[in-house]
Amino acid sequence: MSRRRIVALFRRVVSEIRRDRPSLALLFIAPIVITGLVTFILRESQAPQVTAVVVNLAGPRGLAVGNALEAALRTDGATVSDVADEAAARAAIADKAASVGIVLRPGAASGGSLDVTVITNGLDPSGDVAQVSAIQRSVLAAATAATGTAIPAVNHATVYGTPTDDPVTTFAPAIVAFFAYFFVYILTGVSFLRERTGGTLERLMATPVTRGEVVLGYTLGFGLFATIQVAVLLLWALGSLHVGALGPLPAFSIGLGISASGSPILAFLVVVLLAVGAVSLGIFLSTFARTELQIIQFIPIVLAPQFLLSGVLFPVSSLPSILQPLVAIMPLNYAVDGLRQVFIRGADLGVPALQLDLAVLGIVAAFFATIAALTIRRDVV
Repeated sequence: MSRRRIVALFRRVVSEIRRDRPSLALLFIAPIVITGLVTFILRESQAPQVTAVVVNLAGPRGLAVGNALEAALRTDGATVSDVADEAAARAAIADKAASVGIVLRPGAASGGSLDVTVITNGLDPSGDVAQVSAIQRSVLAAATAATGTAIPAVNHATVYGTPTDDPVTTFAPAIVAFFAYFFVYILTGVSFLRERTGGTLERLMATPVTRGEVVLGYTLGFGLFATIQVAVLLLWALGSLHVGALGPLPAFSIGLGISASGSPILAFLVVVLLAVGAVSLGIFLSTFARTELQIIQFIPIVLAPQFLLSGVLFPVSSLPSILQPLVAIMPLNYAVDGLRQVFIRGADLGVPALQLDLAVLGIVAAFFATIAALTIRRDVV
């Protein structure tokens, strides 16, 4: 082993990275920015804003607890009002006039206990957990204030979907949307860069083919494989094939078996539009890259913030107020919401929220395709 050759290779690597400013930024600046953003979100996250409607079905026994509960909620900054029945509470939550409903019922046990059902929307499971936790604290304070009343049993119900302890079901829309977006971006960015560095794109630009035709053609080509990838991903996520025991192997299932209340075709449409947007984004960003490593270097700039701010990891409602406006410009946010509308709510094309998500995803895909056509260069040096 030659010490001189090892030192020469060491110097070559150091010299190349030192001259590669994007790589230096990836090494030193990107980790600081991302960890700083995560820390800021964790430290400055807002407490859930509770807008509650209360239904007292427990008669006089629930009156004392109900009054104490409303007082405790208002002390914590919540807005509280009374409604006649559970149907009215669910309607208020569905219309977003309230964030949570609280139904007081006579308990099955003796001793004057009550059952408390906390109703949330169900479309944002992480946000629902924060709402339910806030209500539980107030229920405990109310039961303590209403002397002689046993601690109520607190149950959780949702307007859409069914509360579940399965974390895969809870995070399925975010998981499907993010990984489809991530892998399609990588596929497109790297593949289009190879077309540029290999000289294919330069030869195309020397022909009568216009930049718009180049982008549209490549978008359709990459989009085909992105569509197949989305189909495979959704089949894996929604399907479940049970395989019986084979000799010494125990029985097992293939597929995640995630339940969806709505049409898988609509879920496919949402993810395909997101994937087409990722194709356009990959083509656009690859025009600024010279190496495949530089395609990866865009991830902390473009994909990591969307992962943190689009409801994948943190509830959007709990984000610091200064970050809230950024959520509106992130396509991943609309894809996650669209899949939640389909998976949890069972929405069809008549639901305005799903219409908005689909429209924004289509506009984003067209926008990045347009600016990609405007930024394609004839040279690759």
